[in-house]
Amino acid sequence: MRKTTISSKMLRPMSTEAVEKAARADRDAQPLTEADLRRMQRTPRVKIIRRALELTQEQFAERYHIPLGTLRDWEQGRAEPDQPTRAYLMLIARDPEHVNRMLNPGRH
Repeated sequence: MRKTTISSKMLRPMSTEAVEKAARADRDAQPLTEADLRRMQRTPRVKIIRRALELTQEQFAERYHIPLGTLRDWEQGRAEPDQPTRAYLMLIARDPEHVNRMLNPGRH
């Protein structure tokens, strides 16, 4: 097999302006409008945390002492966690095993 090499002379990097101009010319790659952003559903943060930990809703709710119905409401956008709960979720996101050990001594 022949090894192919590419010299820097062969590559012509685009300027930031050229990249933006090319992107705006692509009808399928237009930036989102304010109306688009309002229409879109955001993935609640708790769902991202739970999925990153590879836990089911039931496992996450049990491990972190959150009522299952409340967790489902957060994930489905029917309710939003209040400020203290958002701080608690941040702790879970940053050090889930430590929070688990503190809440469930002897169960891990």
